Amino acid sequence: MTLLRSLGSQARHSTQRLCQPNVSSLRTITPIGKSYSTEGETTIQKSERVPPAKAVTWSANQRPKSQAMTGPRFEQTNLDAQPNPLPAIELIKKEPIRMVSSRVAACDGGGGALGHPKIFINLDKPGPQPCGYCGLRFERSHDDHH
Repeated sequence: MTLLRSLGSQARHSTQRLCQPNVSSLRTITPIGKSYSTEGETTIQKSERVPPAKAVTWSANQRPKSQAMTGPRFEQTNLDAQPNPLPAIELIKKEPIRMVSSRVAACDGGGGALGHPKIFINLDKPGPQPCGYCGLRFERSHDDHH
């Protein structure tokens, strides 16, 4: 009976040691897969115009398109023949500023299933004020100020 108890306690202690991760081993974990260097990456300047579909990187952890679209999935794909739409930020910039006569503008993003919840935008500050959901800009018309 005492032999079984001692074996049971040893088994419990050994499983507890197996389940507890070693902190130093967690620090040395490396990601699985192909590593890449960040030497060829560039960041975008505010004065530069953003070319279509992320030709340059926008953040430090983003790979350039030439490195990101490699491997067996893209082997037989002609990337020049693929659609290359403008980023949404460029499309929103092309939208004209909506002039409103009141101090508050309402935006629902186009309404219905294509839009977003209706929000109200305060236009007391000078200049265009963007919608927090879709980025459309509203401005109070200058001739309506008191």
